[in-house]
Amino acid sequence: MILNISGRTDIVAFYSDWLMNRFKEGFIDVRNPFNPKLVSRIMMEDVDLIFFCTKNPIPIVDKLKDINKKIYFHVTLTSYKKDIEPNLPPKKDIIEAIKKISKIIGKGNIVVRYDPILLNDNYTLEYHIKSFETICELLDGYVSKILISFIDDYKNVRNNYRVLKYRKLSENDYRRIGLSFSEIANKHNMVIHTCSEERNLVEYGFIKDDCMSKELALKLTGKKYRKWNARNNKYCNCVEMVDIGVYNSCKHFCKYCYANFDEKKVIENYNKHNPKSSLLIGELESDDVIKIRKP
Repeated sequence: MILNISGRTDIVAFYSDWLMNRFKEGFIDVRNPFNPKLVSRIMMEDVDLIFFCTKNPIPIVDKLKDINKKIYFHVTLTSYKKDIEPNLPPKKDIIEAIKKISKIIGKGNIVVRYDPILLNDNYTLEYHIKSFETICELLDGYVSKILISFIDDYKNVRNNYRVLKYRKLSENDYRRIGLSFSEIANKHNMVIHTCSEERNLVEYGFIKDDCMSKELALKLTGKKYRKWNARNNKYCNCVEMVDIGVYNSCKHFCKYCYANFDEKKVIENYNKHNPKSSLLIGELESDDVIKIRKP
């Protein structure tokens, strides 16, 4: 079993104490998002790999030594400012945390995501090219793989259009991103990928890849896994993972986020969080049906 921590919220940034408690207890409970009374119990003994996804890895850096599992990291690092990413720590601190993690788990086990790319009057193509080069320069020697994606038309993106004011990318935009980013990544000894994108830029030297491909999963765990059929993106070929997060619970409040679509609900959920609960949000109830999740 591969745990995804998490595509639904940033557990590392906001709930890492809870997570470490669950590791110590040996199990994690997760409500079914479509049938909340059904709870899956994940036994840590069945977990082969922890796949961390975060925008702020700082809270867990010093805790990694206490996680007795194989670890793989995706850290999203962009150059947007507080208008789009209002609650992130300084990017220089995130970069330092990435360097520390690389030293702990090896640069082959950490991926940086420059994701998503959006273009507007403030965040121009030139801005992104310069920012991408700065990130690659600072992480040269610490990261061997960098991944990009483009903004998608999520509900939260539409709700925040007055802030984002993004425009559709032209073929010339794709060409300039493809040529510039590929050259920059190569200069800094990084392989550059697109993830689950129709416009994958392979003609400019990019590699079409997945967050957790069957080849990567086999390499990391020695096991084969089924395709993640629950994914709605037809371009995604990730293997099946178990996401332990909860939608509408990330306090980063990034304006392009797909996992938050009701900021009032985010605060409500966050206030229900108990670091000692087996559930990320709330408590078990007497009429919950708990089933052991089979690996």
